[in-house]
Amino acid sequence: MIPGAKKPDHIKILVLAGGISHERDISLKSGRRVADALIAAGAEVVIREPDEKLFDYIAQEAPHVIWPTLHGASGEDGALRDILTLSGVPYVGASADSARLAWDKSIAKILVQRAGIQTPPSVTLPKETFRELNAETVLRQVSNSLAFPVVVKPARSGSAQGVTIVHDLPALSRAMVDAYVYCDVAIIEKFVEGTELAISVINEGAGPISLPAVEIEPTNGKFGYEQRIVAGETNYYVPARLENKVAANAAAMAISAHEALGLRHLSRIDMIIDAQGVAWFLEANVVPGLTETSLLPQAIVATGSTLGQVYLGLAQAALRGRG
Repeated sequence: MIPGAKKPDHIKILVLAGGISHERDISLKSGRRVADALIAAGAEVVIREPDEKLFDYIAQEAPHVIWPTLHGASGEDGALRDILTLSGVPYVGASADSARLAWDKSIAKILVQRAGIQTPPSVTLPKETFRELNAETVLRQVSNSLAFPVVVKPARSGSAQGVTIVHDLPALSRAMVDAYVYCDVAIIEKFVEGTELAISVINEGAGPISLPAVEIEPTNGKFGYEQRIVAGETNYYVPARLENKVAANAAAMAISAHEALGLRHLSRIDMIIDAQGVAWFLEANVVPGLTETSLLPQAIVATGSTLGQVYLGLAQAALRGRG
């Protein structure tokens, strides 16, 4: 069980949800679930959109802590967090600088590699480079280097939007176009066959700990956008069905990635465990989904803790400047 919150003094928490990204609906669900859990734990909570009156509201109402549940660029690229820092009110989650580094998957891969963490080989292609150097020639060179199958994904996007597994050269160009819908930089990454895991990391002030690994088994073989938000589309196993040594190594890798990216309070590290039991880092999520089908809440419940207990502990850590 996670230590969780201490008996709270009165604490007023502003939950930010909604926004204008492709993931607005998920954000609204996450915000509602976080607010309900915090209220059940004894906090005073208000949910607001990040609109033009937000900072007037913050100045007038003086919340003790802000909890951003904004998914996509509006909540994860660091820009809003820069402004929240200027407001002087502590907030839950990554700092602005760390959010920027983790939000760009191509940069996150470099940083975790430097920390000794394995991540699949990849090529990063801005849209302009893709066009200027003759798309067909570029893709042929990439396919010769990485070999199929590969995964194509936007460098900056969430919830598996714009992600395609590609098995041959004719399908690669279409996958690049799909990725560029969400971001002007795409990553072509070697596909690693294996067990897909999500390991959440939380820090309530005493150092980061990994929660039980969630094993992901989509019923149709693909863990895409619909499978992430629609109940019944994916089977989850918590804890994951792994040998003890493999599970321990995966948990250690999740904490190492969290620390290598300078993250705070909470994150979710997505990885693949290959046939040899080796963990491969895929990406880090600085604002993990917190809906009824999301992975971090499932991991908390698996520890025997309540969501409210843990969420309030995270809010208190932010208030104390810890985590």
